[in-house]
Amino acid sequence: MIVRRFACRVINTHLYAWLRKPWRIQAMARPSSDLAAFRKVFSKSNNIAIITGAGVSAESGVPTFRGAGGYWRKWQAQELATQTAFAHNPSRVWEFYHYRREVMLTKNPNPAHLAIAECEERLGKQGRKVTVITQNIDELHRRAGSKNLLEIHGSLFKTRCMMCGHEEANYKSPICAALEGRGAPDPDTHDAQIPVEQLPRCEQRGCNGLLRPAVVWFGETLDADILSFAEKALDSCDLCLVVGTSSVVYPAAMFAPQVAARGVPVAEFNMENTPATERFKFHFHGPCGTTLPPALARQESELN
Repeated sequence: MIVRRFACRVINTHLYAWLRKPWRIQAMARPSSDLAAFRKVFSKSNNIAIITGAGVSAESGVPTFRGAGGYWRKWQAQELATQTAFAHNPSRVWEFYHYRREVMLTKNPNPAHLAIAECEERLGKQGRKVTVITQNIDELHRRAGSKNLLEIHGSLFKTRCMMCGHEEANYKSPICAALEGRGAPDPDTHDAQIPVEQLPRCEQRGCNGLLRPAVVWFGETLDADILSFAEKALDSCDLCLVVGTSSVVYPAAMFAPQVAARGVPVAEFNMENTPATERFKFHFHGPCGTTLPPALARQESELN
């Protein structure tokens, strides 16, 4: 499957252009926005994969760092979320992630997150399966109650030691004393230039190595085990939903098109069309928190 061919997180402009070529898109009808038709397909599906992106979290007020105005100070996320940036200026990168962690502590799951979690729980009681594959690192799906969850880009609230490799959950606020009050996103804010020894450190006995956020940075390979679980879910699903994703960050951008290529219905829920929209059976335009709950709501035919 294409998951393994593009295991490195990138914004792949060459592949984006390749997908946009008309001869790459098979002749097919325009995606339908018929909710009743989608609900009929949904009622017969037993293994559903739901792929989510930044658009879902944006409706909870989470900064996406995408598109116009998508800056933290003078930088876009892809300039800070790299090994090179961390090696060059770990203080700046930690300020960026500290800001994002603190913001997330003020945000809550929105109706889209809750609808997905409720759907998973409800269908699970009927012997049906829902797998959530998210590109988001904010843990809002987890907080909403999703259990069968694959966070392919990691989590803001996990750290990994650069020395011993130990990884663990970390919900401290602030994550270290030196970051308290730091991380303001305004363009005129100067870097704190925190000494590296005052940045988050590993607490494993005898280590004290520098910690980094346990997220997948641009240019890094996704976790092989998580990719394997995602591949199995996508290969076995009989319905796929793509929710709030721009379909430009790989490998996740290829997940749903690959599912559609084997004839499985794919429904896209998004504020705008994406490079992959024309490949899908359904497209529902608008805020995910508005369009998704009625699509996933309990049907009369369902078992209680």
